[in-house]
Amino acid sequence: MSISTSGMQIKGAQRWVRDGVELVSSMRFAISLLTVLAIASIVGTVLKQGDPYPNYVNQFGPFWADVFRSLGLYTVYSSWWFLLILFFLMASTTLCIVRNAPKMIADIRSWRDHVREGSLRAFGHKGEFTGPAPRGELVPRLTHYLGRRGYRFVVRERDGATLVAAKAGAINKIGYIFAHSAIVIICLGGLIDSDLLIRVQTALFGKSPLQGNAGIAQIPESHRLSPNNPAFRGYAFVPEGGKSNTAILNFQDGSVVQDLPFSIELKKFHVDYYSTGMPKLFASDIVVTDPETGKTMDATVKVNEPFIYKGVAIYQSSFEDGGSKLKLTGYPMRGASDRTFAFSGDVGGSTQLRGAAAAKDEYTIEFSDFRAINVENISNGNGERDARGVARKSLREEMGKQLGSGARTDLGKDLRNVGPSVQYKVRDRSGQAKEYRNYMLPILMGDGERVFMTGVRDTPDGPFQYLRIPADADGSVKQWMMIRAALQDDAARAEAARRFAAESLPSQTSTELRKQLQESTKRELDLFAGVIPASKNSQARGGLQAIAEFVNEKVPQDQQSSAADMFRRILDGAIWQLWQVAREQAGLPAVTPSPQTELFVHTATNALSDNFLYDAPVFLQLDSFDQIQASVFQLTRSPGKKIVYLGSLLLVLGIFSMFYVRERRLWLWLKDTPEGGSSVLMAVSTTRRTLDFEKEFARTKAEIDEIVTQR
Repeated sequence: MSISTSGMQIKGAQRWVRDGVELVSSMRFAISLLTVLAIASIVGTVLKQGDPYPNYVNQFGPFWADVFRSLGLYTVYSSWWFLLILFFLMASTTLCIVRNAPKMIADIRSWRDHVREGSLRAFGHKGEFTGPAPRGELVPRLTHYLGRRGYRFVVRERDGATLVAAKAGAINKIGYIFAHSAIVIICLGGLIDSDLLIRVQTALFGKSPLQGNAGIAQIPESHRLSPNNPAFRGYAFVPEGGKSNTAILNFQDGSVVQDLPFSIELKKFHVDYYSTGMPKLFASDIVVTDPETGKTMDATVKVNEPFIYKGVAIYQSSFEDGGSKLKLTGYPMRGASDRTFAFSGDVGGSTQLRGAAAAKDEYTIEFSDFRAINVENISNGNGERDARGVARKSLREEMGKQLGSGARTDLGKDLRNVGPSVQYKVRDRSGQAKEYRNYMLPILMGDGERVFMTGVRDTPDGPFQYLRIPADADGSVKQWMMIRAALQDDAARAEAARRFAAESLPSQTSTELRKQLQESTKRELDLFAGVIPASKNSQARGGLQAIAEFVNEKVPQDQQSSAADMFRRILDGAIWQLWQVAREQAGLPAVTPSPQTELFVHTATNALSDNFLYDAPVFLQLDSFDQIQASVFQLTRSPGKKIVYLGSLLLVLGIFSMFYVRERRLWLWLKDTPEGGSSVLMAVSTTRRTLDFEKEFARTKAEIDEIVTQR
């Protein structure tokens, strides 16, 4: 009984294995896998791959960003499930080939010469002919004809008759084998060039991805891959005059270091620009050194023109700053001082900001980028150039446009090269940081005004919002900085309010009325400077927003529009007087009113308001630089590439054979007639019955009829 039970279990297991193989090797299983691969490829194409995780958080939100990351949608082509699908597709297609290829090859080799006269008469495409020539004379004529028509044939004598079995286009079935083999080969090449080999090393040889940052020399062997690693794709950052013998590979939630079988030295980086300032060509002059032989090779790497050595292709991927040396002038952006100080740093480095410039706190300046050429959009919503980037008609409208503090996306485009810029982070002692981008030169607007643009953002992937500081007659920010410092000086505000009241009212105006205007102006300046709150629940720290909150709370709604315009005129006049007070304190002469100076004051007022949103302890203006550029190289060793090329060739040949080559079989059954002649029975079959086949059959039938009936 136990033996019988064991036998049944064995048979059951064999049946399960047989059914499993049948399922995996079936066409429906392979088509399902291809469908999933197609959908995954669409996701991998639409969703940008390999971006930093915060980018996806900003785009999709924390919840969906985590869901998509858990599904591996940010690295579709190297995710475990994508590789698993490739493996099963390769296994399914391989089993399909193993099951069907022997039958197809046997069918290709077969002449199907075991047919009988009765079976030939059952064919749908047939014909019968009678002629005067004897069978022995007619057979050579017919075989010669078949040879001319591209048929291969055999002649068999059987039952007092002659059978001629011919075939053409048998390569059609070879196309099936080629096409399915191509799928296997392409999947194999894709698996080899994926990070599957790195996964194997992490599973079997103790390798693991590195979390965080560390110097290349300090990274242990557990995070490094051998130079003999058969397949990898990584990036190397090399500044001018620098060398690198490693590449960084992004892997899972970290990275691994790929040691190279050579070192790369960047001698010179070249870049050409279009008239708009956009790069049109960049290339790197490099020296490749083999440490084993000491051999050095000079090469120039361009986009799509790699240099290949020891199976590793060096591609020009992009370029960045390689540690340019910067000299800047610092301006305090808080407090009542406008005293400047010299500052310097290197891109990629950091410098401490201490003393009075740090405004009672300690900051670290981290220089992250320098660009010698920048292309920016400086138009307003109508595509017209505007000094502020937004149209300003009234205080209420300005508030609705967020005080002009951002590079708005709803504006028209006027792209222009605006010169060099420096990008840096200001980090406080708690580790919180904001990133700033300052332009070296003032930008000339359409109305003739020049402004300095300085951008700020709170997140690494967010857009920059720009503060536009008007340039003075000397092309600097000094005058605006004087006004900013004076705005934080209570005595200067009081003096500016007194002068504004004195100049705004006629001399015969009563002292009481003049005093009221002076107090109102002083209060507005205090609101604008952020010294007093606009209301008990005020959210504004100062600027136009504080005045707008004050108007909304204190003025009836039907009078708010006219009140806002009046407040703005008073504010512009008070800022004008504040400028005169600041110049007088600096020992400079008063400024004569003109359309240019009035525009300067109006833009300066907007910038003073936006400064509360800018919120920087210091403004660093770039004075000079020593540019050092760097190349980012993509280094690839991809043995699977040639395998994929082979698979692609087989796929083309296979599809061509399957769709454009028709297999045709033809049989001729010849018998002697009592009159001394011959009778011929012809039958034809094909794998695909098309209109062309019908025409070919009719032509073949007519030509054989002519051969048989001729004397």
